[in-house]
Amino acid sequence: MLLRIEDHDRQRCRPEYDAEILEDLAWLGFVADLGPVRQTDPDAEAAYGAAIARLDTDGLVYGCDCARSTFATWAEAHGRAWHGPGCPGGCRARRLGDAAPTLRVDLGDGEESWDDALAGPRAGPVSPAGDLVVRDRHGNWTYGFCVVVDDLRQGVELVVRGRDLFHATPAQIRLARVLGRSILPTFLHHLLIHRPDGSKLSKSSGDTGVRELRAAGLSAPAIIGRAAAAVRLLEAPIDVRAIDVVTLVSG
Repeated sequence: MLLRIEDHDRQRCRPEYDAEILEDLAWLGFVADLGPVRQTDPDAEAAYGAAIARLDTDGLVYGCDCARSTFATWAEAHGRAWHGPGCPGGCRARRLGDAAPTLRVDLGDGEESWDDALAGPRAGPVSPAGDLVVRDRHGNWTYGFCVVVDDLRQGVELVVRGRDLFHATPAQIRLARVLGRSILPTFLHHLLIHRPDGSKLSKSSGDTGVRELRAAGLSAPAIIGRAAAAVRLLEAPIDVRAIDVVTLVSG
């Protein structure tokens, strides 16, 4: 188990958030075999630069000046959202170069499929809403780019994450292939914990987190049990120690 702090968004990440994650994991009893490593580490920055250079040598990287408003304007004019590769501004053909605020990578069209370890066979379009953005207008490498490079260089074989990232998986599979990954990782997309109205929980929306439950007097096994029941790994909440979670999932 590798503990990776995905802090690629420099405007939103804070050292105190990083520290809180590590403290909460330790309190819950989860111990990683490796890490923590961070996407702002010097070796990570070097790896992202090398990956972009490789993609650029293959003629796949281009600058883009399309903003969300560009996509919105195109959708209003055409009566539908942009779908498929490229972008509304035709930026690849315009050859904007380094002056463009955003970098995209042309991964082509079509679909990629995978056999999800929990959800079963899945497939989806590689470019559902334009070519993959690899560097945003704030100068940040994007999640969809960083995790593919990281998984490749760190030898990650199993990716466990929420089902809200189903849509991102086809592009990440295609990007991994383009970067030379011959054996792809196994993906396991778990259910999400939702509010009563059906929307997913979010720290940014002020939803209750581990720290609030700790302050309310709940034990670590009680919190893990609540989470397991919320995603239907258990029929009802019972105390579950971190060390028993693997048995719980595999069972």
